[in-house]
Amino acid sequence: MTTGPAPGPDEAADPDPGAPDPGAPGGPAPEAELPTVAPQLRDLRRRAGLTLEAAAARARLSPAHLSRLETGRRQPSLPLLLGLARTYGTTVSELLGETPAVADPIVRAGGPGAREADGWTYWQAGGSGRGMQALRVHVPHGRSQGELVRVHPGEEWLYVLQGRLRLHLGETEYLLEPGDSAHFDSLTAHRIGAASAAGAELLFVHTLLQSSLAGLCLGGGTGTTTHHR
Repeated sequence: MTTGPAPGPDEAADPDPGAPDPGAPGGPAPEAELPTVAPQLRDLRRRAGLTLEAAAARARLSPAHLSRLETGRRQPSLPLLLGLARTYGTTVSELLGETPAVADPIVRAGGPGAREADGWTYWQAGGSGRGMQALRVHVPHGRSQGELVRVHPGEEWLYVLQGRLRLHLGETEYLLEPGDSAHFDSLTAHRIGAASAAGAELLFVHTLLQSSLAGLCLGGGTGTTTHHR
């Protein structure tokens, strides 16, 4: 005999289809109503190109139960909301139709103070919670963050503001002057260092990852290199 998906925790308590719905006139009132998610559920399913049956199978619900959710005749509990959000690759906030707060796009001078890690000084140059991490960095001469050469996902971009900067990419070393910039894949082994006695200052942007200061991109060490200007 063919059976449908195993019922989830909400579905086990679902009333008989012929029974009155909690939100129907004259029916029992639900203990705590959530904002209706029916329009979002229908829209997300259609955007995913899923039939009611296919979406219900992914969410481990019966098609009838998912249909009741999509038509507003049933309200999901929080655990079921979490499961539906995972099914559609979204968040509970989107399911509830909440609009995220708009982040302030401006970082003012004199805002977040300088931070230090192993002799390097960092100032925040971008907002938090973004897909890019932007910093202004002072690189002291003769100081490194250890002998590690960094390799990690993402891309990096840097722009030299003051001083001369030594950039190692793989087996190649580049000497950068003020106004020079570099843009490279972070999976390329890399490290930087100051070539000026007074150190170097740069703007630094890294994509895809909000890193800790000590784990950004920088390491010391020497090796056989080819010099470029």
